[in-house]
Amino acid sequence: MQSSTPSRKRGPAVRRLCCAVAMCAALAACGATYRNHGYVPTAEELDQIAVGVDTRASVEETLGSSAAGSVLQDDAMYFVRSRVKNFALLDSEVVERTIVAISFDSAGVVRNVETFGLEDGQVVPLARRVTDTTVEGRTFLGQLFGNIGRFTPSGIDG
Repeated sequence: MQSSTPSRKRGPAVRRLCCAVAMCAALAACGATYRNHGYVPTAEELDQIAVGVDTRASVEETLGSSAAGSVLQDDAMYFVRSRVKNFALLDSEVVERTIVAISFDSAGVVRNVETFGLEDGQVVPLARRVTDTTVEGRTFLGQLFGNIGRFTPSGIDG
């Protein structure tokens, strides 16, 4: 009978300890997590780039290839780094973004090196426009046979 008395005293203590551990684990799970994306050269690396002297090839040799380049012309390199915060079930939030833009002149020589932060940018809303189609309610065969007679020899380039 005496041997059961100590186990009865340990029961509530073990339950309290388990509850405390579970509460600590639940609180730790609600902490924010951060993800880092991309690469931006350090200030020391950027100091090695001489405006008016270095070319695209020497910049790539010093800094490596960039994350992006100019879309229409080959006159710039962009290095982008972002830090994103996730907290519980809330939407992700970009808390830091750094962009280094290295622009080149027509001869491929460095013209300018600029650094931009998140505070320099603007939020660009994306529009979800849908192109109207005239094929709604028409089957594939209906579309195919509907073109018969619409072709003329003058419309064919050869």
